[in-house]
Amino acid sequence: MMPLSWRWPLQLRQVLADGRFAVTAEVTPPRGGDATRTLEAATALRGLVHAVNVTDGSRAVMRMSSLAVCRLLLEVGIEPVLQMTCRDRNRIALQADLLGAHALGIRNLLCLTGDPVRAGDQPGVRAVNELEAVRLLQLVRGLNAGEDPVKGELPDGATALFPGAAADPQSASWSGLISRVRRKQEAGARFLQTQMVMDAAALRRFVEEITGPLGLPVLAGVFLLKSARNAQFINRVVPGACIPQSLIDRLAGAADPAAEGVAIAAEQVATYRSIAQGVHLMAIKAEHRIPEILQLAGLGGAAGGEVGAQELGHGLLLR
Repeated sequence: MMPLSWRWPLQLRQVLADGRFAVTAEVTPPRGGDATRTLEAATALRGLVHAVNVTDGSRAVMRMSSLAVCRLLLEVGIEPVLQMTCRDRNRIALQADLLGAHALGIRNLLCLTGDPVRAGDQPGVRAVNELEAVRLLQLVRGLNAGEDPVKGELPDGATALFPGAAADPQSASWSGLISRVRRKQEAGARFLQTQMVMDAAALRRFVEEITGPLGLPVLAGVFLLKSARNAQFINRVVPGACIPQSLIDRLAGAADPAAEGVAIAAEQVATYRSIAQGVHLMAIKAEHRIPEILQLAGLGGAAGGEVGAQELGHGLLLR
């Protein structure tokens, strides 16, 4: 049986190749065996985004398999981005999941090292970390070239995965950021998705000085803040988070902090449209606010209404 994703164009890959503005959003798998709410959150974004990204053990907390949720999204006509982290799998397990993703019709892939175990709620768990993001990208590149890592060539041909990687434009080490991004590009990354970006100037410098010369499209991370307390919590527990005090004060002084958070996110989306080639929206437990963010930012549909049922090739396709 032909994989579902072959029945329509791969939107994210095509939008980036065409130089158009890409919009993606993120959903979190459930902490249990029923994915209904996750699927409902993704379906609500239909026609508004080009793709839906499914997290993989974010913050080292137990969740349903990202691979399973991505397949469920395909079954309802939603093109997923599969996050894959190296923290919990050795090389053989990663190879198995990559081949399985290809067989299931999943093509978009975000290669990550993974949050440290100490960030989660099971600190006694033993991390694997045989590979990290760069070597995972190299593994994907080999499979896409039809290479069997042990026996020469894959017997049934090459995979067709579309790999991306993560980056933090606000990294404290600029030289380290340059080196890391170059290594990821050389390893086969075809796009970059950033951590939450709160400084437009940092994003502009990142694009102009690092990713632009490398020809790497960037999806700028936009995180929905819910309150001043929420922002302070994120600064405290999320590695690399740097929410400025001015935004925290703005949330603290708002009559409706949740609405103010939506306004801030919309302002960021609108600003980043002139800097990056796309945005990636993160609204943990508030995915229902993403349509409002896009509307306020002037994006009533995916990339300003560029995506329609005919272009997607399937009446259900969302992202």
